[in-house]
Amino acid sequence: MIIRISEEGQYLVPSSLFDELNVIDNRIVELVASGNEKEYKAELLNLLNCIRSNGKKLDDADIRESDVIVPPDDLTLKEAREIFTGDGLLEG
Repeated sequence: MIIRISEEGQYLVPSSLFDELNVIDNRIVELVASGNEKEYKAELLNLLNCIRSNGKKLDDADIRESDVIVPPDDLTLKEAREIFTGDGLLEG
């Protein structure tokens, strides 16, 4: 699975990590809906760090279609309300 972190690059992430990422994604949706900015920021960092530590960063010249695009760590709660809705970024 190819995941792009906006403003950072693409990572090749094992599909076996999907369930764990989906759990984090769903928590982010709940935190954004409740307006809990502090915990939202922590979970967004958790999501990004999980991708970074378990994925292999692709060279910038290796352009592939992304399966998922994740926002950068400076995404505000207000901006997150437009992205983290419904099933979140990872549907499943």
